[in-house]
Amino acid sequence: MNTKNKTVVIVPTYNNPKTIKAVANDILHHSFIPILVDDGSDEPIENFFSNEEKSAIHFVTHTVNKGKGQAITSGVKKAKELGYMYAVSIDGDGQHLASQIQKLVAIYEEDEIVIGARNFDMEHVPNGSKFGRWFSNFWACWDTGQVITDSLSGFRIYPISILSLPIKTSKFDWEMEVLVRHADAGKTIKEVAIECYYPTPQERVSHFRKFSDTATIVWVHLQILPFKWPRFILEKLTPKKKEL
Repeated sequence: MNTKNKTVVIVPTYNNPKTIKAVANDILHHSFIPILVDDGSDEPIENFFSNEEKSAIHFVTHTVNKGKGQAITSGVKKAKELGYMYAVSIDGDGQHLASQIQKLVAIYEEDEIVIGARNFDMEHVPNGSKFGRWFSNFWACWDTGQVITDSLSGFRIYPISILSLPIKTSKFDWEMEVLVRHADAGKTIKEVAIECYYPTPQERVSHFRKFSDTATIVWVHLQILPFKWPRFILEKLTPKKKEL
């Protein structure tokens, strides 16, 4: 397959029967190539597509639920197999809009992670989500040494080089650890503002467990913290070289 000037889009999905087909069609409508990663859904997502529709989509299937991080990893492996050097990830719940993908692609440079930073000044965004974003951003900036305003956004570009990072997590916490490991490898994280659809509480389908999944994300930071302090202190104590 000639991948020049084409973008592949990974959609990790788990039990999103009401939205997954619309998400795939939105991607195709904007001339991108979808990789749908079924992370052990109760009903296989391929069942929602006709044979003709399947011909335009790449499917990856986990027989059991392995977690969002592992689903994205499987999607990136598939993208590499198809000849791509990077892939966009969007969620399968319909929150992300394929019309915004080009904004990420336009600023992407080799081996970077690009985050689509959401506009939270809109209706239906719970205050708890706003606080969670602030809390996560604080630690993400500390651990990566880079400016991040939406560390919880799943709308991202990943270079295939993330496959070589020493990531130990596999669920929602993976999305935080991949940023930290990528930054530790001396690589750049960038952001671009995007618009998204934030559903009403009645429409919203989320598998994020507020207490346990937040705790696992915090645990990522706590494990990294002991290694960050010595580096921080060393940087402060090391005299900077004067430019000639």
